[in-house]
Amino acid sequence: MNNRTVPLVDLQGKFRPELKELGGKYVKNEYYADGEAPERSVDVEIAIQLKERNRAFKVEKYVHSYPNCWRTDKPILYYPLDSWFIRVTDVRDRMYELNQEINWKPASTGEGRFGNWLQNANDWNLSRSRYWGIPLPIWRTEDGSESRIIGSVEELKAAAQEAVDAGLMQKNPLAGFVPGDMSEENYAQVDLHKNIVDKITLKSSTGQPMHRESDLIDVWFDSGSMPYAQWHYPFENKEFIDQGSTYPADFIAEGVDQTRGWFYTLHAIGTLVFDSVAYKNVVSNGLVLDKEGKKMSKRLGNALDPFETLDKYGPDATRWYMISNANPWDNLKLDVDGIDEVRKKFFGTLYNTYSFFALYANIDGFSSKEAAIPLEERSELDRWILSELNSLVQRVDEAFNDFDATRATRAISYFVQENLSNWYVRLSRRRFWKGDYGQDKIAAYQTLFSCLETVAQLAAPVAPFIMDRLYQDLQEGIGGESGKSVHHSDFPVSDTAAVNEKLEHKMQMAQKVVSLALSIRQKEKIKVRQPLQKMMIPVLSDAQRQELEAVRELVLSEVNVKELDLIDDASGILVKQIKPNFKTLGPKFGKDMKAIAQAVAGLQQEDIRKIEQEGEISLALENKTIILQLTDVDISSQDIEGWLVASAGPITVALDIQINRQLKEEGIAREMVSRIQNLRKDAGFEVTDRIDLKIQKDGKIEEALMRNVQYVKSETLTEELDFEDQLEEGTPVEFDEIQTKLLIVKR
Repeated sequence: MNNRTVPLVDLQGKFRPELKELGGKYVKNEYYADGEAPERSVDVEIAIQLKERNRAFKVEKYVHSYPNCWRTDKPILYYPLDSWFIRVTDVRDRMYELNQEINWKPASTGEGRFGNWLQNANDWNLSRSRYWGIPLPIWRTEDGSESRIIGSVEELKAAAQEAVDAGLMQKNPLAGFVPGDMSEENYAQVDLHKNIVDKITLKSSTGQPMHRESDLIDVWFDSGSMPYAQWHYPFENKEFIDQGSTYPADFIAEGVDQTRGWFYTLHAIGTLVFDSVAYKNVVSNGLVLDKEGKKMSKRLGNALDPFETLDKYGPDATRWYMISNANPWDNLKLDVDGIDEVRKKFFGTLYNTYSFFALYANIDGFSSKEAAIPLEERSELDRWILSELNSLVQRVDEAFNDFDATRATRAISYFVQENLSNWYVRLSRRRFWKGDYGQDKIAAYQTLFSCLETVAQLAAPVAPFIMDRLYQDLQEGIGGESGKSVHHSDFPVSDTAAVNEKLEHKMQMAQKVVSLALSIRQKEKIKVRQPLQKMMIPVLSDAQRQELEAVRELVLSEVNVKELDLIDDASGILVKQIKPNFKTLGPKFGKDMKAIAQAVAGLQQEDIRKIEQEGEISLALENKTIILQLTDVDISSQDIEGWLVASAGPITVALDIQINRQLKEEGIAREMVSRIQNLRKDAGFEVTDRIDLKIQKDGKIEEALMRNVQYVKSETLTEELDFEDQLEEGTPVEFDEIQTKLLIVKR
């Protein structure tokens, strides 16, 4: 038509009349009204005609997938239409260059998926044949010889008035609009929907009428224009964009599928209009799946109700679980049991730590009035936890600045659970509830307060509600600024002068040794309250010996062992075994795995000692030499008679698990102290209340406690301790071979 090729099928789904006997027939029988469809569909007619004309080699039916309309369930036709395009191909190289300036999380999305899409970007089809949306602001003459693009309501009003003056329209629908008046009342007069602007006729330069192109603009163009449209740019707030105060965006986030959607349109328009990136940092989010890794669906019955989940577990625990469990750009297998675990392990531990602090701070009247104890005058334990705290601040700040909230939340969780609660508070308990309110106790309060306050500030971006409550309770409790929100406080800054890497490393050594010793106890079901006589640790260097000597008393106290021997040469006592770690060796060496395994099997004790000390060893294979790292092997120690052995990397611990009578009795005394303390707590006694204690004899308990009577009395604040043949009152206590009763009376 008019020297232009057109499809054989019109927009109603019928063959065009130029096809003679097929003209006017629907290409699919489903398009006919009920009862009007012919017996033979048009595709059957075509097949018959081809056979009759001897033009068909073979005709047969076959089943294949075909798209159907989700509303009517009728077959869909794909139809070629005239469209308006943005010539993206002219700037795609520049788009690719600018993409190198964007910090993508993960980087692989920006470099791979998005980068590849940019390198092969086609022209952007801007037209959409719909009703609701932004109309294309293009008016053309009927013969297409002249086009006009309108750039503002002011320009459209003026052009419409020209058409009115030329007699092409009776009145100007925008006559009441006042250019330059940015009030809502002025713009309320303007309706730019399709049904309104399609009635506006403009005048061409030759006086011909011009009508608007019927299509709308792709809605992704709307979203891609959002950085400017939100400020009504360029008609208002030009400085926001032109001076860079709100553009480019510091950070955006959306699903990874937006590499061809929002991420792309933002970037394309930014490049075309401003030769600039539209955003500096972007996180492409993964999907939230069920705990089995399947997509959630009501049909499958595996969809979680988010409101029920939030009501049951709370928004902070839910958010902390989701962010700490997996990077936002990875798919998350959501398991509500995991949320509950986070609530108990992280938030529960933090709450218990605060409760411990508040309990004793209230007893002693701790407040902000005392001058801060200088760092150098605080105990080594205080200096260590403050060093770890400031190292944590640095790591969390770096992680947040790198848009890696997962790394930040995991670091905070580890600090609270392992360093603060499981180590510092546990080792400092006596400082809080024993002794006078002197410098050491004040230093302990100030140290723990700083840790809790800083954790609240660090964790507030992810857990805004709980951390705000914690922060305000801390401030009010010490007479600080009441009612101030954590979100109005400055984010912590690391005090590098307080960071002592040597001290941190030394304490980490102690934690590793204690963890290994406790793992042996757990394996053998030996309670920590049961003292053991001896522990041995082979040392690999003078530096390691010095570190272990420095934490000797701390380690012995934590694992409840009497003696620690540091052995220079363990070859005659501990026999170590070494085997390949195929998980790390496979990707590195592939086909050489078998030869490496044979070589590792031939390593002697001195070779094992060398790789533990130096972190690597060279292995001679048949045709080459390779370097084997410590992570490429698994090293373990054989148990020796009467001892149990545990290893982790270069650290090995051997524990004497034989228990003599004296150790047994001391273990009984420690267990009884624990039971008495629980009874005090259950009875509602204050931690400072002193008591009298009566214990029923059983033939074992009295002898064990009398050998450790001063320890029992001092730990339980007991004034009088008596043994009775029979107690009518009291609480039954049973453990191991002990069967007795306890009666405590507050003085």
